[in-house]
Amino acid sequence: MAQLVFDIETVGMPLESFDEAQQQYLLKWAEREETPELQQRKREEIISQFNLYPFTAQIVAIGMLNVESHKGRVYYQAPTKESWRSEDGLIEYESGSEIEILRRFWEDVRPYKQLITFNGRSFDGPFLLLRSAVLGIKPTRNLMPSRFDTEHIDLLEQLTFHGTIRRFSLDFYCRAFGIESPKGRLSGPQINQLFAEGKYREIAQYCADDVRATAELYRRWRELLSFEE
Repeated sequence: MAQLVFDIETVGMPLESFDEAQQQYLLKWAEREETPELQQRKREEIISQFNLYPFTAQIVAIGMLNVESHKGRVYYQAPTKESWRSEDGLIEYESGSEIEILRRFWEDVRPYKQLITFNGRSFDGPFLLLRSAVLGIKPTRNLMPSRFDTEHIDLLEQLTFHGTIRRFSLDFYCRAFGIESPKGRLSGPQINQLFAEGKYREIAQYCADDVRATAELYRRWRELLSFEE
């Protein structure tokens, strides 16, 4: 069965990119704080979370990895066109605009029978679908089938038995299972800063490391905790 791991990296858009009505809506909870200091703190907190939502953020990298071949591809945003490979030759990198990388993702994901993510049903899947719609792009498939449909395996749901026990981060699970974690050198919130600094390749490599770690975590789950025939 053709299986694909995917992961995205996102960056919040500047507050100024929204019109006045949108800004008021986004910051309304800050205005309810009692003091100017608390209002400013709440504003900063709200803005720092823009990267979590497809209506206040953009996708800056999409990583994909074939579980069996270990080969993958990362599409990422950069102002200039470029393409290159990882040192081991297994990961292809290609830059483009947000619209371009989304269109390429939807073409690449089409033939795979099974999709694998970490927290993809709560974040990556909805984000890709909604962000594509905002940009006028028609997805080629539904990333959000029924929760118990094996077309999309979300490892966070599997490792918590669909919310029965506590959730942990990808970094924590990787360390628990003895898998090299990409989170030691970088974390999601730092993506905004890297993008602002023009470190597009570093973001792309981080995304590739994420899908590699997720693929390895999936192999452990499949070997030890999956009971499908």
